Amino acid sequence: MAGRIEDYALVGDLETAALVGTDGSVDWWCAPRFDSPACLAGLLGEPDHGRWILAPVGSGRCTRRSYRGDTLVLDSVWETLSGTVRITDFMPPRSLGEDSPKIVRVVEGIAGRVAVRGELRVRFDHGSIVPWTRALDRRTVVYLAGPDAAHLSCGPGVALDVTPDRTSCEFTVTAGRQVAFVLGWSPSHAPAPPPASPAGVAAALARTLAFWNDWAATLRYEGPAREAVLRSLLTLKALTYAPSGGIVAAATASLPESIGGRRNWDYRFCWLRDATFTLSCLLRSGYRREALAWTDWLLRAVAGDPADLQPLYGVEGQRRLPETHADWLPGYENSLPVRFGNAAVGQFQLDIYGEVLSTVYSAVRAGVGLDPAAWSLIASLLEYLGRRWHEPDEGIWEVRGPRRHFVHSKVMAWVAADRAVRLARLAGLRGSLAHWQALRTELHAEICARGWSEEQGSFTQYYGSRQVDATALLIPRLGFLPASDPRVLGTVRAMERLDDHGFLRRYGDVRDGGTHELDDLGGTEGSFVACTFWYADALAMTGRADEARTVFERVLGVRNDVGLLAEEWDPVAGRQLGNTPQALSHVALVNTAFTLYGTRRHDRDRVGRLAVA
Repeated sequence: MAGRIEDYALVGDLETAALVGTDGSVDWWCAPRFDSPACLAGLLGEPDHGRWILAPVGSGRCTRRSYRGDTLVLDSVWETLSGTVRITDFMPPRSLGEDSPKIVRVVEGIAGRVAVRGELRVRFDHGSIVPWTRALDRRTVVYLAGPDAAHLSCGPGVALDVTPDRTSCEFTVTAGRQVAFVLGWSPSHAPAPPPASPAGVAAALARTLAFWNDWAATLRYEGPAREAVLRSLLTLKALTYAPSGGIVAAATASLPESIGGRRNWDYRFCWLRDATFTLSCLLRSGYRREALAWTDWLLRAVAGDPADLQPLYGVEGQRRLPETHADWLPGYENSLPVRFGNAAVGQFQLDIYGEVLSTVYSAVRAGVGLDPAAWSLIASLLEYLGRRWHEPDEGIWEVRGPRRHFVHSKVMAWVAADRAVRLARLAGLRGSLAHWQALRTELHAEICARGWSEEQGSFTQYYGSRQVDATALLIPRLGFLPASDPRVLGTVRAMERLDDHGFLRRYGDVRDGGTHELDDLGGTEGSFVACTFWYADALAMTGRADEARTVFERVLGVRNDVGLLAEEWDPVAGRQLGNTPQALSHVALVNTAFTLYGTRRHDRDRVGRLAVA
């Protein structure tokens, strides 16, 4: 059975990623891209659905593990009765000349003598296909099925035992001895790569360490929790599909929002919902190249008829992401169904127009020039939004139920009009300025009239609702109302209804059991990590800085041992929930650190000034 979600660390090559458990098992790997079918899918089932374990014989969890410095190279150490061994896991970035994805695992004796056992079960197409397995020699094995091939090679002194369904080995390491293993993927028609050599593995490790250390050195944040901020940015970089600049929401699919529940979604795609937060995070951290690549991806993805705008896209901007159920997988801790693809791609969400315009505005302020085609796209998006903003939608949370007039969706429509007005002023474009100003005014008036509840003392989730929604915490950050406005203050106070042992649910009054009234999927979910960070932001902006810092530090405390956050946290069971690592969680962590402490030391007193922003 797979470990807890927080038991996993991430390694990646900027085109895909793998998850390595504390027991030394790689239980998730999609190749060659994030959104490709998994060839190790034990995370969503059993070992026979694909895994690669490498660990001391008879051992359980490693004694300790950590990333090596500011990199994505993972060191796991086991201290046994007979000695100590370290296993180093990494994936060389393909931008360094690698022609295909590879997981490299180096076993090194530290002290004494340790018997180590390895077992690999390759299963293509999300664990459904047992490949044809062929040993080329005692140290090289090829796995073939349809379009996919995998290749395993190991260093001298280890013999691989090959059967039709698995490859295994057992060997002993002493102090100073190293044994390297390389598992790669390639198209089945391509020739097998040469076996791994000690010199080749050492060179790949040195290049990988240098790449990540050089990248990390760009960070200009110097405030408290710098290690957490940097690890979050490294994780965000690892979730980037380098060829296009797209950033996936998470590396995994179908990890449940409640154990045994049905809220299991595929997050290996790029969401427009995350665009503004992500761009702000990257720009303020000093990662301008990544911010511009993300903006370029966004503009390419949304190009075309504004009526075809989608909430999410594939890593290369693909539009068709059909959702299917993998009936052969039992699901993570029996959480069914297991879904691949995402039906939310066909939803109507008003908020994404605001995300696109806000991202473009931020990019222009950062010095990005827009060509006539981009300006034409902006104008067409605003024209389309002007015709449809009166309609209900599925909202930012992509509810699978009736459309409603979600307040956040309307606020983001206002953001779209507001940023269009600002863009026009920046660029000296006056043609449609009056029209966009009128749309902005109309939206603001309706939201304040229909989205605000005197009875609840807060903005509500949707028009006529009695329920609050954590997205209302974004109102001052988005500029819709100042943080000092009584309606903002009331809304922040109302968020206590979403409090779950010091963390925040997205919606669903905790006093009523946190049940969902928006769809028929039933059950509940954990507290939402990003929403809890938003709460800290809002507390700081409304003059409650000490409380904000307390919330921030509380969430930092639920990162796993290598600094990773999933989508949600169960404060009762004390475990992570949902897909992992979650880009939005890590983006929110970085942005909250900036809200509380600024980006440099001389900005640390800025929290006291936020209340009058």
